[in-house]
Amino acid sequence: MSMENTRRCTTNVYTKTPDGDWGWIIAIAFFFVEVFTYGIIKSFGVFFNDLMTYFDESNSSVSWILSISAFVMMFTAPLSTILSNHFGYRPVVMLGGLLVSMGMMAASFAQAIVEMYLAIGVVSGVGFSLSFLPTVTILSQYFDKYRSLVIAVASTGECFATFVFAPAFTLLKNHLGWKNCLLVIGALQLNIVVCGALLRPLIIRKTEKKTVEPVSVPMETKYMLENEETCISVESVDSGVESLSTSRDHLNNKKCTTNNVHKEKFQMLLDKKPEPQDQPKLLDFSILKDKSFIFYSLFGLFATFGFFAPHLYVIPLSISLGVDEWAAYMLSAMAIMEVFGRLASGCVLNKQPIRKIYIELICTSLLSIVLLCFPFTRGFWSLVTCSMLYGFMFGTVASIHIPMLAEDDVVGIEKMSSAVGIYIFIQSFSGLAGPPIGGWLVDITGQNYGSAFFFCGIGMCLGSFFLALVQPSKKGFCQRKQPLEIDRQQALQEDLKIVQDVPGQRKQPLEIDRQQALQEDLKIVQDVPGQRKQPLEIDRQQALQEDLKIVQDVPEDFVETDLKPESLQNQFQSNA
Repeated sequence: MSMENTRRCTTNVYTKTPDGDWGWIIAIAFFFVEVFTYGIIKSFGVFFNDLMTYFDESNSSVSWILSISAFVMMFTAPLSTILSNHFGYRPVVMLGGLLVSMGMMAASFAQAIVEMYLAIGVVSGVGFSLSFLPTVTILSQYFDKYRSLVIAVASTGECFATFVFAPAFTLLKNHLGWKNCLLVIGALQLNIVVCGALLRPLIIRKTEKKTVEPVSVPMETKYMLENEETCISVESVDSGVESLSTSRDHLNNKKCTTNNVHKEKFQMLLDKKPEPQDQPKLLDFSILKDKSFIFYSLFGLFATFGFFAPHLYVIPLSISLGVDEWAAYMLSAMAIMEVFGRLASGCVLNKQPIRKIYIELICTSLLSIVLLCFPFTRGFWSLVTCSMLYGFMFGTVASIHIPMLAEDDVVGIEKMSSAVGIYIFIQSFSGLAGPPIGGWLVDITGQNYGSAFFFCGIGMCLGSFFLALVQPSKKGFCQRKQPLEIDRQQALQEDLKIVQDVPGQRKQPLEIDRQQALQEDLKIVQDVPGQRKQPLEIDRQQALQEDLKIVQDVPEDFVETDLKPESLQNQFQSNA
């Protein structure tokens, strides 16, 4: 493992995924990025009633602040991916920290609800996107074996922030007012710039063995050259009426001619310039053709309904149930249990071997059940029990739903950067619609906050349904045969035609081995799990089998005949 520094930005170069080293510093930076992004968003519910009173707006109107912020944060995820791939992770995260702080400070001077939409919703929303996504992406690249555990532990920053910020902001608001409190929060969020400065991109360079590899020759050229040698050998055997010296000179001339042909062919191959490699795409949209990613994105679309609204409405729900003094501590109870949920999921997913996507499915299903139980709470103990259960199950889902994109069950680590941008972009629409729909349901049901939780539970149930379809779609569920596989069969069929019997030529043992290898390749291509064979493919397979029978029915004496020049000289001496 080696490390080298560049002039402007330090880049870590490794021979394999380090599973540590500078990754631990990035894990600490990600912890504090979580504190000042999602931790602030989840604690914003303490200002809910103050904003309703100050601006004289309804629940739905005030809910649009966080709704727009969540929407902009997710909607600009592709922009964050493009900027990170072009300029690097460090400057993008530092810029995001500045925007987050500026938006929150500007909100403290707002005189209308629309100004809050622009300050916190748009400006801070873009900053959240530029800060969070690059940090979690580069952290996933530094770890492989311990990726799930490290991300789960580092993501507990938002839990500790919610636990501390909810009562702290309530106390600060009562002494300084909500406007000065927002000003203090904006100053604290400048620490995101420091976290961004700690990020170092990494490059994985696999070591190559310094061995001289043989020049790869196309199959067609290889068969053509061997057939020419076979023709030369057959002509030499059939010319038995010639003298020994004449036959020997003839063989030498043929051998020289064949060697010249070989040299010309290899020279043509060496002179051939390699095709230029494609430049990496800033945003790879080819993952939209992957059905497993489509189903996983639909899971994120509906599950996001249960990500933001409960934290926003749990305090008003507590106040409506008469638990005024302990309302702010409901968020703290959620935060404490969320820490244990994240740690538990990280420990379980770190076990090998285990299907991580099945664990996520179980946690999502349980989370939907807990959300559906909130409307039936009637007092302090039932409310705090549901809050703790929600915090634990939410912690398990929130810590793994984005890192799951790096697993082979979805898209893999190579395409994670593009997958994160597109996945969160799809989530943005439910992030925009979730809180306002919940506020609208509260208004039409006569200030019944349980209806908002019921709506979140229904969305989480739909998300669980689509998550259950990810693994079957990865195995070929309802997929047709891809054109690439048909092209492979056609290429194998052409190779078989080249290997088949040519009139006047005798088979070498190498050719029979090649036919057997081609036959095994055909079996691999034909036996595709979960796919039905088309009639045209069946006809092609039958034709190939008939050709193989013709090739295999060769007399043993033709196959085992030694056609080397030394054996020919011995044969001529015995005839003489």
